[in-house]
Amino acid sequence: MKKKNKKPDEGPSAERWMLSYADFMTLLMIFFVVMYAMSQVDQTKYNKLSQSLSIAMGGGKTIIGADNTSSVKDSVKTVDKPTESDQSEEQVKMEANKLKQLKKQVDSYLAANGLSQSVSSQIDERGLVVSLSNTLFFDTGKAEIKPEIQNTLMGIGKMINQMGNSIRVEGHTDNVPISNNEYASNWQLSCARAANVTQFLQNKVGIKPEKLTSVGYGEYRSVTDNSTDANRAKNRRVDIIIESNKFNSIERGNSTSSSTNSSQGTSQTTTTDQQKVNQSQQH
Repeated sequence: MKKKNKKPDEGPSAERWMLSYADFMTLLMIFFVVMYAMSQVDQTKYNKLSQSLSIAMGGGKTIIGADNTSSVKDSVKTVDKPTESDQSEEQVKMEANKLKQLKKQVDSYLAANGLSQSVSSQIDERGLVVSLSNTLFFDTGKAEIKPEIQNTLMGIGKMINQMGNSIRVEGHTDNVPISNNEYASNWQLSCARAANVTQFLQNKVGIKPEKLTSVGYGEYRSVTDNSTDANRAKNRRVDIIIESNKFNSIERGNSTSSSTNSSQGTSQTTTTDQQKVNQSQQH
């Protein structure tokens, strides 16, 4: 009788090689995924990481091979350094506090000398404004500073010179027409008074001339209407303005822009006129 061939014994470990193969393929796939991910590294983040690790390890070569000679202390300073905007805001706040302190000092001086009714101070968008009554400082229709009040102006001038800011002197009048032969209009009178105060601040107080500006507005920038004697007295004044640096920068920018536009307009007009002359010569 023919013997039957028996199949080899297929125990539990017969297909273990498939598990090993599957594990190998899984690891291989993970390897390629990791390699692909590494090829997509954000260069900026990578540089930051390398610098951070270099600092933590005490300097020397970074991961990407660049020299890093700065110390940890310098690196901390760089990180904590405020932006230009932060510095600007801080400077504005500091200057505002200085203007407030200067106002208190001026007010105390005025009160101690019994001048609070004739001289006032306030802070607005331009800076600190010290308003001098024309009646106290000038004779009617005149621009010369009264000799007896010059010491008062000297004291005010020394205080406002402490900050070193630009100073603008403005002359103002009421709307009553001037009636003398020395000045043709209130505008001329206001300009002369502002100029004399400006020269006093330069020559007597010692304020640098490049810090000073003088302008006269006549009756055209009144603080109130001219319907009563009291109101007209308020409008007759000389304002000394300690300008904030922010306002002064804006004002200079506007002046530069106006000058540029004016120059361009003059250039265009000259060119047009020259073209007309050339055309007439041709004819």
